[in-house]
Amino acid sequence: MSLFDDKVLFIDGEALILDKPAGLPVDAPRDGSLALENHLASLTFGFQRWPLPVHRLDRDTSGCLLLARNPKAHKRFAAAFEAGTVEKRYVAVVDGVPAEDSGTIELALKKISSESQGWRMIPAKAGKNAITHWRKIAEKDGRALIAFTPQTGRTHQIRVHTLHGLGFGIVGDPVYGNGEGKMLLHSRFLSIARGDKPAAAATAPLPDTFTAAGFGPDLLDDAGI
Repeated sequence: MSLFDDKVLFIDGEALILDKPAGLPVDAPRDGSLALENHLASLTFGFQRWPLPVHRLDRDTSGCLLLARNPKAHKRFAAAFEAGTVEKRYVAVVDGVPAEDSGTIELALKKISSESQGWRMIPAKAGKNAITHWRKIAEKDGRALIAFTPQTGRTHQIRVHTLHGLGFGIVGDPVYGNGEGKMLLHSRFLSIARGDKPAAAATAPLPDTFTAAGFGPDLLDDAGI
């Protein structure tokens, strides 16, 4: 039985969209723990080639992850991500409640590293342009459920923009938040246009960790997220 037996959200001859569990890295980590690549052989679904991820989700981020089922599709999908034409939507619980109901965060980001803390992303004028649109969905007990639509796709973009743009970290974020409990960041929706063919698109169900924090899937349904 594969870890992903009930995690396939979309599949056809070109594309495979998985609901990646939180805690599973896409790339093999230095600590030698299991990663997505250890499961690719079980995701061929009749093809000889293993599917390959087109983009990345952080280890602790759950939800929609696109894999290409052949090299030509991978090249086209990767170009779409690079061009910023892929529609993506995330949801997160943040450790605070923004005063506004919606907005846009535009903070360029760059990577820094140190021997004591390792690497992280920070806002910097000399960094790469990064834009995130956000909307508040609900609030409870001093926390808020936020929907994010990133216009760009920088490393840790939503996590850094949440902290420096909204002033609060994402619940459970071990780098930019308090690191207490599981990180509540979820790739809710992904859609990639494919010319004359229907888009490869999927919506990932909200993990139980969000419900446990007081923000159930009904809130997203009511908001059309």
